[in-house]
Amino acid sequence: MTTQTQPMVLLKGIRKHFGSHEVLKGIDLTVERGKIVSIIGPSGSGKSTLLRSINMLEPPNAGEIWLNGELVNQPLTGRAYETHINAVRQKMGKVFQQFNLFPHLTALQNLTIGPIKLKGVSPAEAKVQAMELLAKVGLADKADAYPARLSGGQKQRVAIARALAMRPQVMLFDEATSALDPELVDEVNLVMKQLAAEQMTMLIVTHEMNFAAEVSDWVLFMEDGLVVEQGPPEQVLKNPVMARTQSFLRKHLAS
Repeated sequence: MTTQTQPMVLLKGIRKHFGSHEVLKGIDLTVERGKIVSIIGPSGSGKSTLLRSINMLEPPNAGEIWLNGELVNQPLTGRAYETHINAVRQKMGKVFQQFNLFPHLTALQNLTIGPIKLKGVSPAEAKVQAMELLAKVGLADKADAYPARLSGGQKQRVAIARALAMRPQVMLFDEATSALDPELVDEVNLVMKQLAAEQMTMLIVTHEMNFAAEVSDWVLFMEDGLVVEQGPPEQVLKNPVMARTQSFLRKHLAS
């Protein structure tokens, strides 16, 4: 049973290993509804694996994942598991580094296919919603364009709109701007800032410290599968306590 007082995302002791290599070493995190959490750290620290564990693309080997009061990693098998996971994933919008749009579908069709096929929304209703979302990300005039005719920034904005078309409870962004040319980064960040202003619950893996400082309610610094430091952005990004966080930020901000 869910209530408005429950956290939107709750992680308890999340561990993940690939063979003998432990990538996540007992991650705890509470994300209240409407809050934005940025996850920072060096490459290979486990940031992307953490996001992939939350929506079960990489099921954790230990620990619990809760979404709005519902246990995500339930001990199910077979058809029951598939039904549960598909339902849970519809509540989590995921935006990847590499867009992952369907190349044979227009921008509009990329947005309507999920609601129609997975949620039983009528084509007419799905189209109205899709056009509203394309307008929201500034791409109403690109509804009939195929991905090959879109810039990287436009593709990523379509990808965000596609995730929103499923009306998720939480959005997961995995380095959403890392594959973009610098001049295209701002247009995607602007959409994410708009979502932040609308109090969409978000977990954002990012290497952009200024963006994290601007939109985040909470920042996690990860290294070697552990949360080294966490807290409000003004503490973690401006006045970090841990020497490793200080070193990372010095190098990152100097680069």
